[in-house]
Amino acid sequence: MRLGWLTDIHLNFVASPKRSRFYAQIREQELDAVLLSGDIGEANSVMQFLTEIESSLSVPIYFVLGNHDFYRGSIGGVREMVARETAGSRWLRWLPASGVVPLTGDTALVGHDSWADGRLGDFFRSEVMLNDYVLIAELRGLNKPERYAKLNALGDEAAEFLGNRTSEALARWRNVLVLTHVPPFREACRHEGRIVSDDYLPHFACSAVGDRLAAIMRDHSHNAMKVLCGHTHSSGVARILDNLEVLTGDAQYGEPRIQQVLEL
Repeated sequence: MRLGWLTDIHLNFVASPKRSRFYAQIREQELDAVLLSGDIGEANSVMQFLTEIESSLSVPIYFVLGNHDFYRGSIGGVREMVARETAGSRWLRWLPASGVVPLTGDTALVGHDSWADGRLGDFFRSEVMLNDYVLIAELRGLNKPERYAKLNALGDEAAEFLGNRTSEALARWRNVLVLTHVPPFREACRHEGRIVSDDYLPHFACSAVGDRLAAIMRDHSHNAMKVLCGHTHSSGVARILDNLEVLTGDAQYGEPRIQQVLEL
């Protein structure tokens, strides 16, 4: 099985002719399915681009959403829209609504959008102010303690969801692929070849998800997990445990590309 992994393609920065060429490049790979780990467009365009991808590729597209996909909208509203609009789709599969997805006889796929939860690095000394905190309804207008509490809650939601889904998958499959947007470990949160600083870590990594996945894999020493994520626009490979590896994808605005073709 050939899986093409894409992340942070930000198609709202890509003109239509270039998007068509990008889709043609994907078709040339003769993939069995596509994995898309978020940041597809913005709230008012994400479904347009998902529909465009679907019609251009005609293979299963397993995806999660990234923080940019909620810009100029709300987390709740975009998730509700995407769940509704993809429910009857032939090819689009939003992983939070798709359960455990069997890929091969020994490998399954799970996923969740996730969120940077503020717990890594030094949130209260950080002066980083992301567009997330201005352009997403649930995060707009919060003071720092309120924002920290909201980020904690979003991270905890993702950790609970992925904990349950990965445990379900590991009960039946030897290998599990986890698709998410936000790096779940400090070691996987990289920029220009280095782990990001304590100023940026609170906004670019999810400690809650990492803690949950690591605990699960310590209890499943005969299983293996590979996590695919993005968000930082800088590639890296982090070996967290002997049986837990995280791949972080790179990206450049206006230049979408295939991160990797995985063969199962």
